[in-house]
Amino acid sequence: MAYCAVCGREGEAGHGAHEACAGMLELDPPRHCTRCGRRLDVQVFPTGYRATCRRCDGVHPASRNATRTG
Repeated sequence: MAYCAVCGREGEAGHGAHEACAGMLELDPPRHCTRCGRRLDVQVFPTGYRATCRRCDGVHPASRNATRTG
């Protein structure tokens, strides 16, 4: 089962009731885990973000440019 990365409900962003959610993902980092639907711990950096799920115990696959320098 997949969950929306924006609202956390069942279904993927961009499909069905989640069409508005897909547009939000273009500018903002995901807020919910796509595997379990739980809210993510998101760190935003000038070069990207890092999203971590406490339940799934790992970095969210959508993390972008999360390497922090200096």
